[in-house]
Amino acid sequence: MIFQMSNLLFFGLRAMKRPGKITIIGGGIAGLCTAVYARQSGYEVDLLEQHQSAGGLATSWRRGEYTFETCLHWLVGSNPGGTLHAEWREVCDIDRLRFVDHEEFVRVEDEHGASLHIYADVDCLEAELVKVAPEDEIEIRYFTNAIRQLVDLPMPHPDQPWLARIAGILKMLPDLPLIWRLSHMSVDDYGKRFTHPLLRAFFSGGATGHLSVLALILSLAWMSSRNAGYAIGGSQALVRIIVEKFFSLGGHVRYGARVCKILVEDAAAVGVQLESGEIISADWVVSAADGHATIHNLLGSRYTDKAFEEAFARYETFPSYLQVSLGVARDLAQEPGYLTLVLDDQFEVDPETRLPALAFRIFHYDPTFAPPGKTAVTCFLPTRNFAFWADLRRDAPERYQSEKHRIAQAVIAVLERRLHGLRDEIEVTDVSTPATVLRYTSNWKGSMEGWLMTPDTGFSALPHTLAGLQHFAMVGQWVQPGGGLPSGLLTARAAIQAICRQDHVSFRPGAGP
Repeated sequence: MIFQMSNLLFFGLRAMKRPGKITIIGGGIAGLCTAVYARQSGYEVDLLEQHQSAGGLATSWRRGEYTFETCLHWLVGSNPGGTLHAEWREVCDIDRLRFVDHEEFVRVEDEHGASLHIYADVDCLEAELVKVAPEDEIEIRYFTNAIRQLVDLPMPHPDQPWLARIAGILKMLPDLPLIWRLSHMSVDDYGKRFTHPLLRAFFSGGATGHLSVLALILSLAWMSSRNAGYAIGGSQALVRIIVEKFFSLGGHVRYGARVCKILVEDAAAVGVQLESGEIISADWVVSAADGHATIHNLLGSRYTDKAFEEAFARYETFPSYLQVSLGVARDLAQEPGYLTLVLDDQFEVDPETRLPALAFRIFHYDPTFAPPGKTAVTCFLPTRNFAFWADLRRDAPERYQSEKHRIAQAVIAVLERRLHGLRDEIEVTDVSTPATVLRYTSNWKGSMEGWLMTPDTGFSALPHTLAGLQHFAMVGQWVQPGGGLPSGLLTARAAIQAICRQDHVSFRPGAGP
């Protein structure tokens, strides 16, 4: 009897092992979500952020009376009954956010007055496209029916057990042929099915041309089901409530803490070293920082994985970008929130980049970004020539500033042809470049979101561990192709669940303080 009781006590203690300490590198969305899940499961957490505020790429900045957003277009999970809402509630009080569901996703116009409305509601979208482009009716109905068919497709979870994955596949069985076809075609290639010039322009070029068309259709499906709303206050509104959740669990963030090395002993991560020389010990190290820098700088290329080697050699990243931001002393509430202007002459961004269209976000729907009667406007300019801008800033600062000025004036000239008299109403002009992205995020190639979800990558996640290295994990956009805020949430959840499993600790998502 005593022997049996001692055995029960031993195995009970083993099952209820006391959680240790996790050091997390990077205070972006992935790092913050990892920190929350870790604290909920009882771990002590050191969350290290190199800058003086959290968010990483999920950021905005203030210039005078205006706020300029660079990340959040929509948030999958905004609908309380929709996919991912329950997971966001695990890491923050998402119901505190106020969401705007746009009736019109984007308006595509040329310089001669022709326009095409891409509505969020799939029925309205279908009616508009058939009216404007009756010659493409058959393909239009195929496209909108695909949106309807996939409107309830769940987001794949990298932490799902095999039985749940099999159950999910069985549930999706009727949709698999469509998913397979769409996942093996790029947005650019899909657009070639249409003949109407503005409809082709909607699909072609820009930052999303190489994306799998499945990604675009899923985005439109989530919008149609009102599960991809814009959060008032932008990405920092989401960041703030995740930070508050972390603090409510007894966590804290160390700002200005730049990690220069991950410490390894006996093939296991045991902590990190800061640039200041300070050593921070840990039972686990989780990197939510740039994937390339993590493997090749912080770990000195000593540990890698065939999947990552292949990804860095072959996978395509999201491009880097410039952003021209304007504070305009005009109420632009009658304009579309998202406007794509197809140009007669291509727009020169840099020596290797010409754009056939410019994309503008007109933030009249976010009252926190400008005073009443005024509007924050941004223009997004994707480029893969990140080295040009980084080298220019480092080696020729005067020319760097003149190039930023040239870009700003050229963007203003294009927009003024659409909004007459705009130039005289501009109170603030701000230009960020790939050099800005590299300086603030260290993201490989200045990428805005990590790996593109192309026909080659699909939904397949990369491993969150590295061969031969124990007590280490990676989270974020370099683990899950497709980028976006959900990749930070889902990979964080998967990593902490795996750590809990290995440590024989109860994984407690959503647990309170």
